[in-house]
Amino acid sequence: MILAATAEDTAAILRLWNEVIAQTTITFTSTPKTQAQIAALVDTQPVFLARDGARTLGFATYAQFRGGDGYRLTQEHAIYLTEDARGRGLGRGLLQAVADNARDAGNHSLIAGISGENAAGIAFHEAMGFVHVGMIPEAGHKFGRFLDLVMMQKRL
Repeated sequence: MILAATAEDTAAILRLWNEVIAQTTITFTSTPKTQAQIAALVDTQPVFLARDGARTLGFATYAQFRGGDGYRLTQEHAIYLTEDARGRGLGRGLLQAVADNARDAGNHSLIAGISGENAAGIAFHEAMGFVHVGMIPEAGHKFGRFLDLVMMQKRL
C-alpha cells in the first residue's frame, strides 16, 4: 500500500534512510539523518510510504532540484526501499505517487541523480519513463572510492 507519510512515520523513515546511508552507495552522503531532519521533511515536503501492514518497506519524496526561482518547476526525487522490498514493484508505486503529486502541483519535470554503479536503479528509472540526460564522472566519494553520478529526467 502507498500512502502519504505523517509525523508518526518519522522513526520508520529515519531507520530506513540511515540503513541506506550506512550500507549502500544509493545515496552519496555518509552522515546519518536525525529525527529532527526527518520530522521537518515530513512537515514541509510530500513524502510517500510503501507499507505492508504496519511495516514500512520504503519511502519517496521530492524537492526543488536547485535553489532559485528558475528551478521552481523542476524537482529532484529520492526513493529508498528496504533491501528485501527491492524488485517487488513497490518502487513503481512510490515513484508514481511522487510523479503524480509533482505534476498536480504544477511541476514540469523530475530529476533522478543515480549512482553509476546502481544498474538496477538506472534500469528502474528507464522503465518508469526517465531518460539519460548526463553523467558526471567521479561526482561523489563514499566508502573510499569515487562514484559517477548518472542524471535522468522525466517530463511530467
